[in-house]
Amino acid sequence: MPLANSFTSGVAAPDHEFSCPLSVSYCPQCHLVQLTHVVPPEKMFSHYLYVSSTSNSFQQHFRDYSEAVCGWFKESTLGLAVDIGSNDGALVKSFMQRGVPAIGVDPATNLSNEANSRRIPTINRFFDEECVDTIMRQYGPAGVVTANNVFAHVDDTPTFCQNVCRLLRKDGLFIIEFPYLLTMCQKTLFDMIYHEHLSYLSVSAVQYILNKHQFEILAIDEVTSHGGSLRLIAQKAGGPRNSNGAWREHLVREQQQGYQNENTYAEFSARVHSIRVQLQAFVTDYRAQGRTIAGYGAPAKANTLINFCKWSQNDFVYIVDDNPLKQGLNAPGSGIPVRSSREMIDDAPDAVMVFAWNFADEIIRKMRPLLKDSVQWVIPLPKPAFV
Repeated sequence: MPLANSFTSGVAAPDHEFSCPLSVSYCPQCHLVQLTHVVPPEKMFSHYLYVSSTSNSFQQHFRDYSEAVCGWFKESTLGLAVDIGSNDGALVKSFMQRGVPAIGVDPATNLSNEANSRRIPTINRFFDEECVDTIMRQYGPAGVVTANNVFAHVDDTPTFCQNVCRLLRKDGLFIIEFPYLLTMCQKTLFDMIYHEHLSYLSVSAVQYILNKHQFEILAIDEVTSHGGSLRLIAQKAGGPRNSNGAWREHLVREQQQGYQNENTYAEFSARVHSIRVQLQAFVTDYRAQGRTIAGYGAPAKANTLINFCKWSQNDFVYIVDDNPLKQGLNAPGSGIPVRSSREMIDDAPDAVMVFAWNFADEIIRKMRPLLKDSVQWVIPLPKPAFV
């Protein structure tokens, strides 16, 4: 597979693009599900095209997130909030709007520059020991460290956890948010698998990692982002807060439902291939009738689906996306051009496949009044649906 966010400009032949095997393995000892091949992070994150604030849903998500974090500090001052992998600073901004001093850390130069230009303080580097030294020197220790859809990207979790532990106050919180392995498997959301997502996390695996590095889980909240995610709140081992205990229900559920058994993952694989056959058949038949198909949304997961199904410009006339950083580029591997959603109004296809399926309701509500009534809407996952 090509890298899911490596959009190209001009005419790029797929055989000239960087690619790497995309396969997943399971560890029966710690129950971690992880890619078999690790791409150097500098190759994926130094220049990044995903922008958190593009979606209104995610802007609201981060507003709710900052409110929930502040709720943990009713009897003390939160102090500094540090967001690792802060992207364009959406969560940092939400903290700042609540009067909380906050700073972001992100390796993408383009996003860090954009955030800083909007007066959202952002350190442009990976979260390493030197980064911690800089924050401690300029701001002091943090009351909360957040890592949203970042922990699953990290190959060296021991060093990552050590750096978080050094940055946090004694009463500080370490909060991570990640797409939940059970949701991915139960809903067959295989497009969540791409090279940036090194790990596919269960609570069993996260507990194993955190306990090994002197953290303990306090609580877990279920959130709707990315089709179904978990927000896990942890503190340093022996910290001042008591665990609510309810989070352990996830451990019981994971064991009872077979997520410590390799057969469960074999069944997931079979469903993945079945969905591919259905989607390929629809596109092939539709195109054979001389009708056109476009895609809506060019998130990284779209490129997993597109390349897994072996689609190209012969199958999709274009993809539209609301992120201006992707407009005018070509999707990796397939070479399908990415345009502004305004162009779909002027050059309407016969069918639209919503690759950003987690925002399908928002997208269809916005676009349906602007397109002809006969347009067929296709939602590929969690299972192929036609609206």
